[in-house]
Amino acid sequence: MISWIQRYFQHHFKTIFAVLLAVTIISFIFTIGASPGIGRGDRRIVDRYFLDYNLSLPEDQRRLFGDAQLSAQLQLGAFSGLDNDQIQNYAFQRAVALSLADQWHIPAATSAEIADAIKNLRMFAGENGQFDAKQYATFRDNLRTSRNGLTEGDIARVLGNDVRVDKVNKLLAGPGYVLPGDIKTQLLRGDTTWTLGTATADYAAFKPDIKPADAELTKFFEENSFRYEIPPRVVASYVDFPATNYLASVNVTDADVRAYYDANPARFPKPPEPPKPAAAPDAKSPAPAAPKSDPAADFAAVRPQVEAALKLERARQRAEKAASDLALALFEAKVTNGPALDTFLATRKLQAKPLQPFTRDAGPAELGGSPEIAKAAFELNAQRFTSDSVTTPDGAAILFWKDTQPARKPLFNEVREKVLADYVENEKRKRFVELGRTIKSQLESHLKAGDTFDKAAAAAAASTGVKIDAKMLAPFTLRNPPQDLDYSARPALDRLEKGQVSDMTINADKGIFVYAADKKLPDLSEANPRYTETRTQLASYTARMDAQAYISELVQKELKKAELKPE
Repeated sequence: MISWIQRYFQHHFKTIFAVLLAVTIISFIFTIGASPGIGRGDRRIVDRYFLDYNLSLPEDQRRLFGDAQLSAQLQLGAFSGLDNDQIQNYAFQRAVALSLADQWHIPAATSAEIADAIKNLRMFAGENGQFDAKQYATFRDNLRTSRNGLTEGDIARVLGNDVRVDKVNKLLAGPGYVLPGDIKTQLLRGDTTWTLGTATADYAAFKPDIKPADAELTKFFEENSFRYEIPPRVVASYVDFPATNYLASVNVTDADVRAYYDANPARFPKPPEPPKPAAAPDAKSPAPAAPKSDPAADFAAVRPQVEAALKLERARQRAEKAASDLALALFEAKVTNGPALDTFLATRKLQAKPLQPFTRDAGPAELGGSPEIAKAAFELNAQRFTSDSVTTPDGAAILFWKDTQPARKPLFNEVREKVLADYVENEKRKRFVELGRTIKSQLESHLKAGDTFDKAAAAAAASTGVKIDAKMLAPFTLRNPPQDLDYSARPALDRLEKGQVSDMTINADKGIFVYAADKKLPDLSEANPRYTETRTQLASYTARMDAQAYISELVQKELKKAELKPE
């Protein structure tokens, strides 16, 4: 975390300062708003005080949370990205800080202080991150014509309070304290100069011969039975309403087709024209003019596709209506499940088709495996055995519930193929880890014998039969790492010394080794300007976190006092 702080504070100090001021670290969710009394009927009003704010009163809510919302928007921009809980927590912390400002007799902000604060607000920052006078002027003009009730006086009041809050935070933070060991650790992580080699073993190309006996598979199955538990499944049937059954009855006019094309032009791009033979170059001839667009010709070129798409869409609508009509008729006729349902469907020349049992995560294969259809099916039961119309890849359908099978542990023979695949993959990964130890040992041996890293990697690849890609990186520091440094290789640097090879780190489909060809430590003395800079940054961070923790502690104490107390 210290490394993260170091890197981001250097490059984004102003941004992080603003975020730290607004984002809270307490997780208490405070429910606001008036509510009825508890207990006897005469106890109707419940006061909930947080400092001088009675959260049962709408005007106090607006004063506390409205000011906090405005403050966050001014500091973080119009779209602060804070949710309601964060705004509430920020409001509580801001109120506590203002209460401390009153106790410590911190004076009201001056006009000059407010003007300086405005210049540092994200709300009025331009593309370069600096104060934009035009943007501020536009904001003031909009404020004068706005009807939301917000005035320049409100802005000045909120900013004035924010100036006082900032003074409280600075007093609480103090100078900040950091141990020399923390500074040196940070310098070592960020400023050590590395010359690295990386070797990558291809896991996908590693294909060991794994042929387990049934006894091994059975044992693996018993030890990992939770993997193979079959989840609840629905047994159902359905009546299908394919859209193709309604195509013949769909008629569209030329106006309908053109309107559909105009509403969906991106769906019907003009077919590409065949290439024309290139003419001989002529220096005297002018450059050919760009072809002119002809909307009528473009439409004519794709009209058949547009008409077919429109007819299919309307046929789908008719299929969905037919399915909905059937669902309504079943409901109105109060048809029961079983023979009565079959008889009712037969009178309409319909027949329910069976579906293979399916789970909640994978819908029926006959209907495209749709999770939406699975969700609708799992809402059915013996009392409500008929679904509403559901959309299918071909049109629409109605589902009829038969049974819901509970979760169960399958027999080994039912899932033998999956058990075999899992066993092989598990064993392959174990052997790949063992192979990694072998490759590391061989890399170390060849390097010790004087081979270059590339040559050592090639020898290890030839010996193990695994494809290994090796490369050397130019010297760098983690403060400015190269783009081609694999992220998974970074943790190894905390443990590597010059000349050492790391253990293999498995990342997705590859195993990575890191070789420290050289390691140059930075100057850890106080004479190094980076030492002073790092100390200042770490001290500032710890000071702000200490101030934040103290404010949060006071907030929690006040929230305990705000527990419901009938009047």
